[in-house]
Amino acid sequence: MSDSTSFAGNIGRFTGFADRYDRHRAGPPPALADLVRQYAGSTTPGLVVDLGSGTGLSTRYWADKAARVIGIEPTPDMRRQAEKVTTAPNVSFRAGFSHETGLETGSADLVICMQALHWMEPAGTFAEAGRLLRPGGIFVVCDYEWPPTTASWEADQAFDACFRAGRRLEQARGLVHNLRHWDKSGHATRMRESGRFRFVKESAVHHLDRCNAERHIGLLLCQGFIMALLRGGVTEDELGITQFRTVTQRTLGDEPRPMIWNATVLLGVA
Repeated sequence: MSDSTSFAGNIGRFTGFADRYDRHRAGPPPALADLVRQYAGSTTPGLVVDLGSGTGLSTRYWADKAARVIGIEPTPDMRRQAEKVTTAPNVSFRAGFSHETGLETGSADLVICMQALHWMEPAGTFAEAGRLLRPGGIFVVCDYEWPPTTASWEADQAFDACFRAGRRLEQARGLVHNLRHWDKSGHATRMRESGRFRFVKESAVHHLDRCNAERHIGLLLCQGFIMALLRGGVTEDELGITQFRTVTQRTLGDEPRPMIWNATVLLGVA
């Protein structure tokens, strides 16, 4: 079975809402680059490879921090959006998979994976990261906790309710059977047991962001499983989105207010 076939469910899940995804999702935490530099021993990496680069949020983050950045993304819809909005001349995007990038062995100082490793076959991804990295290079995994914490507990509660309803309906309607997915809680153990890294360090950082009602609603509607349910005929009422909109607009309003993302970071030394 080809990669495009075996990962077709994953690719389909992230098709059709790339513009909304790019507008509302968060890029990497600002502190991530400083954390990575401590291990990498280089202030300006020569090449950063971004696996599962999506719409380029995590790829563009490195544009002013590295000589060259390449995003690897299998979903055409996401890749087209990335190419559309990216203007930095040292950033480019290629079709490919995390376990098969087609890039040169030992060419990268950093290989990063932002909010995407759970969609990737672990052993092949770790092997490819190890192959790409120069000795002493760093494999960086960063995952935000969902949902972020806004300025309204009522909006957060309504977001949680939609998430829970969506997960129940996703299972009930059999929308997970064609997906390839690995639990985030096992990332660190799998990295250590892969034998591809001399040392694996787990850390935590947070990112202070801004959010109003429009963005909070947008964050829910750029979730792949929510969009899959809506495309499949589930109504916003069934998912609780109608109530979520009402609560969020009432409590968050139009003015951007503080929002906090908490992230788990894994650093693997090649």
